[in-house]
Amino acid sequence: MRLPSSIFVSVSLFTAETTAALYLSSTYRSAGDQIWQGLTLLFTLVPSVLVQLTLTFIHRDLSRDRPLILLLHILQLGPIVRCLEAFCIYGSVGRVEEPYVSITRKKQMPRGGQSEEVERQVGQAEGKLFTHRAAFARTSVIQAFLGSAPQLTLQLYICVLQQGVSIGRGTLMVISLLSIVYGALRCNILAIKIKYDDYEVDIRPMAYLCIFLWRSFEIATRVVVLVLFSSVLQLWVLPVVFLNFLVFFLYPWILFWQSHSPFPENIEKTLTRVGTTIVLCLLTFLYAGINMFCWSAVQVKLNDPDLINKSQNWYRMAVYYMLRFAENASLLLLWYVYKTEFYNFICAPLLVLQLLVAYTMAIFFMLVFYQFFHPCRKLFSSSMTQGLWDCSSLLCLMCNSASPQNRLMGKAVLEPSTCIDPANKENQDTASDGTDDVPNDTTYDVLNDTIYDIPNDGDVNTGGGLNGDVSHSMSCNV
Repeated sequence: MRLPSSIFVSVSLFTAETTAALYLSSTYRSAGDQIWQGLTLLFTLVPSVLVQLTLTFIHRDLSRDRPLILLLHILQLGPIVRCLEAFCIYGSVGRVEEPYVSITRKKQMPRGGQSEEVERQVGQAEGKLFTHRAAFARTSVIQAFLGSAPQLTLQLYICVLQQGVSIGRGTLMVISLLSIVYGALRCNILAIKIKYDDYEVDIRPMAYLCIFLWRSFEIATRVVVLVLFSSVLQLWVLPVVFLNFLVFFLYPWILFWQSHSPFPENIEKTLTRVGTTIVLCLLTFLYAGINMFCWSAVQVKLNDPDLINKSQNWYRMAVYYMLRFAENASLLLLWYVYKTEFYNFICAPLLVLQLLVAYTMAIFFMLVFYQFFHPCRKLFSSSMTQGLWDCSSLLCLMCNSASPQNRLMGKAVLEPSTCIDPANKENQDTASDGTDDVPNDTTYDVLNDTIYDIPNDGDVNTGGGLNGDVSHSMSCNV
């Protein structure tokens, strides 16, 4: 059984960032900067409350007689208590005989075109630890993109305005950046767990390194671009952010309405339709927050029982990165045009070039990860390179067909066909133009992500996906 190190890292980042934010807010109060103090506390307390609610929801504490745990969550101490509980469970393994075990079956990676299925026993303690790991994986993503990302953007903006970096602000910025990158990494691992839950997945250190570099360059570049743009066009940054957020928030709902699927009712049995709607809105809110700063490896699909899209769509990823690169370049161009004398101490063209190269490096490490170090690349039904090449070819074809020269050529070709002898008009052959050329998505046959939940009466219940439904397989622990 693996040491729950991921839980320790999540709690350490959560505690360190909360402590640094509270200290920095006290310095803002001493300096009389009430606006900065209020925003700093807002980006600290709101994600903290969401983290407590997520842990309570996943562990189903509301349906148990655990008033002390609920009180600690109200006091915002839930992650620390859960971490101690997880290490106590890990330390008790082997000391007490398991009353029963469950059998799980996992497939190994295909070798020579065939995949063997291996059975293993999962004890009660290991099931509890898996529940804790799954819960903290989700809270790390919430903390990263609903708390750390806006916090880092705010503090960097304050540094630009005040032309200086204090020790407290610099410390908070470093911790926030690490929290965002770690949350994005956990999001990637969570996506792999959900999509390949029936396989025994072994994630190598080089895969972690590629994801870390990919997300570091992508997120840092995005934050700097937003800060530079907001420093010269304060009124225009709000429409840009709101439009980005609104598009990604509504996108899953638009796909859901187009599918004509029934309203999801399997999230939690105790939830009413209003409660289910609130949970779905929070999920799409988090999805929009992730895509505001980086590509979300977990794609929301509301008409799926697990609320997750298990297909790997290279076209959607390629379109996202091309549009995001164009948006970053446009915002940097506007900053360069409207920059004030405040930026005379830096070489503006060199800074723009560095940021664009940094975002290109993020795309490079992403391609390296999917091409060489993805743990399940052998299961891809199509090559990522071929998918991206087909997408670029499709875009080039669309651009060429929309060019004025091609429209004139098309008009010249069509004009002779209009001069038809009326006597021979009835003899002309007609053809249908109903051909539909739609690119294929890459899909996989996968099972649900599993969460082990051990109630007080000794029964073992397993839940799947994001919502805790029943499943009988166990995904890889990270």
